[in-house]
Amino acid sequence: MERAVLTASAPIADAAAAFADLAVAGAASGLCLVALFVSPEADLSLVAAAAADAFPGVPVIGCTTAGEISPRGYVSGEVVAIGFAATHFAARIDTIDDLRDFDPARLGDGAIAMRGALAAERPDWPWEFAWLFNDGLAQREDLLVAALRYSLGAVPLFGGSAGDGLDFRRTAVLANGAARENAAVLAVLRSRCPARVFKFDHFRPTRASMRVTRADAARRVVHEIDGRPAAAEYARRIGRSVDELSPYVFAAHPVLVTAAGGHGVRAIQKVEPDGGLSFYAAIETGLTLTLAQPTDICAHLARSLDRLAHPVRPVAVIGCDCILRRLEVEQSGQEGAMSRVLADRGVVGFNTYGEQFNSVHVNQTFTGVAIYPPDDGLD
Repeated sequence: MERAVLTASAPIADAAAAFADLAVAGAASGLCLVALFVSPEADLSLVAAAAADAFPGVPVIGCTTAGEISPRGYVSGEVVAIGFAATHFAARIDTIDDLRDFDPARLGDGAIAMRGALAAERPDWPWEFAWLFNDGLAQREDLLVAALRYSLGAVPLFGGSAGDGLDFRRTAVLANGAARENAAVLAVLRSRCPARVFKFDHFRPTRASMRVTRADAARRVVHEIDGRPAAAEYARRIGRSVDELSPYVFAAHPVLVTAAGGHGVRAIQKVEPDGGLSFYAAIETGLTLTLAQPTDICAHLARSLDRLAHPVRPVAVIGCDCILRRLEVEQSGQEGAMSRVLADRGVVGFNTYGEQFNSVHVNQTFTGVAIYPPDDGLD
């Protein structure tokens, strides 16, 4: 069968060669969309220019990462490229250039217009999904997914927030041949291939809960937990000192909130100078936080991805994997095991500063889409 999804990867110095390989592989069918996951070590403007040369007339989207997932598993310092064959997909993209002052109504109307155009172009292709990339430091993910909630209707959405390794200084998205900060890009795809958007995390709630008693929702900073300084109280609850708090400790001890009948992870980014805790996702005064108990992250992901392979194995899995998950894997010495889990199941993607699933922005989660062979009877 002609390949529906094509991939290529290379060190950033060889990005042009990887693009050339992908362009050759997709020449027979043509490509309707290319997505790039780019190490923050790269000059994104140069990568954008090389991609524009390699894929003339093809929309190219993407973002900087906190790590890449290549066909070999976890990698760093690389560019991973995904091409969607025009014989199997049709796509439209929309760019939001100022996340600090964007118009939710315009974004929603744009999504409706893209869906309408794709339905008119390919009325015989019944499968749709939406894919969101956004600046991981702009803190606008919650507003973006809320703005798209009704305009996308039953169309499932997944996405990831652009990363910058562990530096948290500069993140950017790629669209229409340019690197853009304080921006987002939305892609809507219609396909003859069945597609399943998914969300996984490997945590169970414990009986230990605490209440946010003072927070700055706009900055995603919690100042007090149960009336005490947030970092000190959180550290006490997990049996650590404030001085011991680090990204690795936060990765091992996230908190959960009740969401859509289940739970959602609210991951902590850092300790603020005043003793507050900065979060990766929405947080507000009055919220109850439950300490989480992790299960084995590699075994859980392997089981979850294997469930996606029944009754038919996907031809491709695109994943948005939180940077805190990767830190947990590294801390436990499971990089090789996790890379085998990802590679054996055909996953490509990137490590993020946050993940989107339908109308919710989440953390410390693995979201994505599994794409199946056409006409296989899945529903």
